[in-house]
Amino acid sequence: MEKLEQLYEGKAKKVFRTSDPEKLIVSYKDDATAFNGLKKGTIAGKGVINNKMSNLLMQMLEKAGVPTHFVEELNDRETVVKRVSIVPLEVIIRNISAGSFAKRYGVKEGIVFDSPTIEFSYKNDELGDPLINAYHALALKLATEEEIETIKRYAFKVNEELKRFWLSCGVTLVDFKLEFGRLSDGTIVLADEISPDTCRLWDVKTGEKLDKDRFRRDLGGVEDAYKEVMNRLMNNI
Repeated sequence: MEKLEQLYEGKAKKVFRTSDPEKLIVSYKDDATAFNGLKKGTIAGKGVINNKMSNLLMQMLEKAGVPTHFVEELNDRETVVKRVSIVPLEVIIRNISAGSFAKRYGVKEGIVFDSPTIEFSYKNDELGDPLINAYHALALKLATEEEIETIKRYAFKVNEELKRFWLSCGVTLVDFKLEFGRLSDGTIVLADEISPDTCRLWDVKTGEKLDKDRFRRDLGGVEDAYKEVMNRLMNNI
């Protein structure tokens, strides 16, 4: 499938039109940003890892009953996806306290929750992606009640599948961000990506961070962490 003109360029990806109005080509970049774009950099090889990892995990989730936008991988950096209109909700599932949760509520990182939590952010860069609840999402007409319930159900299912899979790789799934989209017929599907950019992944034995926090917090070894996660995935997929 051939890519035509560029429709969009975000922090981590470019999106191109194709000859099929229902399909797009996503191209993954090595650019890295944090803190709503305030911190910028490059992680060599990140685009290749995020592309391949997302595609493998989405195919795994499809088999588990979670519909996704994945169609086919074209090459190391480019993938054909179904065209969706993104629901402007970032969905965050947390299994362990970390990051903004720990900071917001004044708790230490590493507290294992009795059951996973879910939170929504309004996907709006100008407003800094503020936290909202389902009632706010309904009031702002970001999604219907039925769509929100579907998104929650899928998000917790994704958590079950990914937690189990990452554990088999010797990795703890701490938390992660998902985005969902609507197909032209209104069907809700998982979109965007699943990668060390969007997940907190800690080594089970050492607690070492194997994700974008190494970039956010200037911990060093960012490229090596991304490669390590990818190697473990490839050895267990």
